[in-house]
Amino acid sequence: MTKFSDLKLDPKVLKAVEEAGYETPTPIQAGAIPPALEGRDVLGIAQTGTGKTASFTLPMISMLKRGRARARMPRSLVLAPTRELAAQVAENFDVYAKHTKLTKALLIGGVSFGEQDKLIDKGVDVLIATPGRLLDHFERGKLLLTGVQIMVVDEADRMLDMGFIPDIERIFGLTPFTRQTLFFSATMAPEIERITNTFLSNPAKIEVARAATTGENIKQGVVMFKPSRRDRAGTEKRKLLRDMIDGEGEACTNAIIFCNRKVDVDVVAKSLKKSGYNASPIHGDLDQSQRMRTLDGFRDGSITFLVASDVAARGLDIPAVSHVFNYDVPSHAEDYVHRIGRTGRAGRKGTTLMICAPADDRNFADIERLVEMEIPRIDAPGAAPSVETSGDDAPSEAAAEEKPKRERRSRSRKKPEAQKEEAEAPSPDASPVEEPVAAEAATTAPEQAQPERPAREQDEAEGEKGRRRSRGGRGRGRRSDREEGGAAPQGLGDHMPDFIARSFSERQEAPDPTTSEEA
Repeated sequence: MTKFSDLKLDPKVLKAVEEAGYETPTPIQAGAIPPALEGRDVLGIAQTGTGKTASFTLPMISMLKRGRARARMPRSLVLAPTRELAAQVAENFDVYAKHTKLTKALLIGGVSFGEQDKLIDKGVDVLIATPGRLLDHFERGKLLLTGVQIMVVDEADRMLDMGFIPDIERIFGLTPFTRQTLFFSATMAPEIERITNTFLSNPAKIEVARAATTGENIKQGVVMFKPSRRDRAGTEKRKLLRDMIDGEGEACTNAIIFCNRKVDVDVVAKSLKKSGYNASPIHGDLDQSQRMRTLDGFRDGSITFLVASDVAARGLDIPAVSHVFNYDVPSHAEDYVHRIGRTGRAGRKGTTLMICAPADDRNFADIERLVEMEIPRIDAPGAAPSVETSGDDAPSEAAAEEKPKRERRSRSRKKPEAQKEEAEAPSPDASPVEEPVAAEAATTAPEQAQPERPAREQDEAEGEKGRRRSRGGRGRGRRSDREEGGAAPQGLGDHMPDFIARSFSERQEAPDPTTSEEA
């Protein structure tokens, strides 16, 4: 079995490695370090968590032990896609170069330019940077890359996902053609292969595992989640996440929970906190100081659950992560490989569980196609997801949202019947129903039993009948007309003038035979 002492590293580097507790290199380290020490370009392809960082830091320190850096002209350059990964490379450099006099500078966002300029002005042997901040310093005239002897591109596939490839190509053009290039990636996309063919010269290709494979020491599973209703999907999904965490029991000592969107990171972290879980969020919108404090708290155990976006999917070296939960199915299949690589590191056992909603079926199929395996389906722990009873998803809120909707639908169905009842109901200020009935009875009695009245009195009686009809409202007027056997005049409104009512009444009344004979 190969040991670090067999790799022809500098004795001071070997001493630091032994003090760090390492004796046996990983396959990618054993394959990449010897050609790197020979000065050859290296193309390393290995799944995440296999020790790629030490594969280039150890030979870099050994080769840079002689020489001295000039002001604003670093001797080596390491490019990382995220601030966290760049900071981790700097930490590894401090560990392995502590017995040497090599200097370094870290150029990342969230730190003032002034402090970084002071380090560059003194001259550094190793410059560790993100592409954007590196070009900012170069465009300000504070940095020259003509003295770079060794250039490292770490997590190249992540560079591609984040749109850094044009910046990488520009940086390659600013460095000397005679540089040595160490190129590392977990996957090998066509665009990455094009860059390696363009900028690497006869590289030593070390592929210790098939591209985009997952570690065999990682137990995987997926819960196929289907919400009871669309408006309860978020509530039930967070409830399912808590059930999955509780279902792992004491085996879940800490975990990283990945979400696709930054807003979901905050929502899930808040929900876990209100439910009594020790959780904190981390994503790109947070200040760099807050992100570093959160990571430090997760490393030292003061934070148990780290709710993160894909900013934490690459490069985080936290050996003791027991679980990874994918709250969302990643949009890019390659991100699944990187996410679950945060657990099961350095040969340890790890567990990763994922929640797959119906809308994620296509992305989930892409993941299984990429890793060339069927991820085991597991049943949701406990009962089926229901409305949450704690935290920010209390059932009272959901019930309050649903109740008015049901009431509005109920009112709309009963509206025609209610209008009909209101139309038939008598008005509060209308005359009693018995009065027109009595009046009608008096007028419809046999003609011979009634004494003859003058025409003036008959006109006054008809006018009084019209006024009653006007006071009774629309419903009373129609009802009275129906009881009198006549049709209510249409289009004249509720208040019919007396002379019109009189004209209709005269037409409808039959002529008195005795009166006709007398006329």
